[in-house]
Amino acid sequence: MRNVERYPVEGPNALWQVYSTVSRAKSVRNFICIQLARYCPVLPLKNWIYRRLLGMKVGEHTAFALMVMVDVFFPERITVGSNSIIGYNTTILTHEYLIKEYRLGDVKIGSNVMIGANSTVLPGVTIGDHAVIAAGSIVHKDVPAYAFVGGNPMREIRRSEIAVPDDDTRSILN
Repeated sequence: MRNVERYPVEGPNALWQVYSTVSRAKSVRNFICIQLARYCPVLPLKNWIYRRLLGMKVGEHTAFALMVMVDVFFPERITVGSNSIIGYNTTILTHEYLIKEYRLGDVKIGSNVMIGANSTVLPGVTIGDHAVIAAGSIVHKDVPAYAFVGGNPMREIRRSEIAVPDDDTRSILN
């Protein structure tokens, strides 16, 4: 089970009520900063934007690939350890606006984690150190340290003390 906080709403669906949750100014500022970071090819500058302008906790030598989309409303709820790779076009969400409620949850990504391209990380998920997420995965629950997971629905493929991808794993990640 994901670790999320639930907030019931009355009236129209929760997304119509988003600005009672987060200010318009914050949303616009975050959107502009995220778009700059998505297209920025300079990793230290990209990490500076995430840390200083969006309030994310990003470890040393972590690399966000081109087009990564972090949560626009609550990016400060994202933590990524050191020396991790977030693959091309991955989405990291810390909110869910539903019909009768909205949910918020911190996303914690450990150190030395590799997330393959086009993956989605849902709110309230923790990914352990040295985990490998296959490309195109939906991370809907916690991932243990040293696990190799993938798919939709995501499932554990292998777990070892050393999560070094072999040739078969590399083809899945690409």
